[in-house]
Amino acid sequence: MAAASGPVRDLMQHRLERALRERVRYRYVQPRVLREGESFRIQSPCCSRNVDPSGGMIDIALLVPSAAQRWCLSARDHLNGTWVSRFKDEPLDALLDVLCIDNERQFWP
Repeated sequence: MAAASGPVRDLMQHRLERALRERVRYRYVQPRVLREGESFRIQSPCCSRNVDPSGGMIDIALLVPSAAQRWCLSARDHLNGTWVSRFKDEPLDALLDVLCIDNERQFWP
């Protein structure tokens, strides 16, 4: 995937932040979208206190661009300190829906 320029990257970050405001879980906290090269890492305060008893910021998801306007979405395995791929080569809108609804609590522990 070709590297996106600054304004395009800023637009993508804004799009992700806007989508996260519409999520189902933990609507009262403010997640952060951080750029990591071409990828976006999403952090959120740990409201459940399942991962961080003090409620600090934890990694919850990683969006990595794939080929042809597709993306991969990974969840954080906090016990092992690794990313676990959950969805591959999907449209961004579909992955944002999965992330914001998160019925199985894969992302918002």
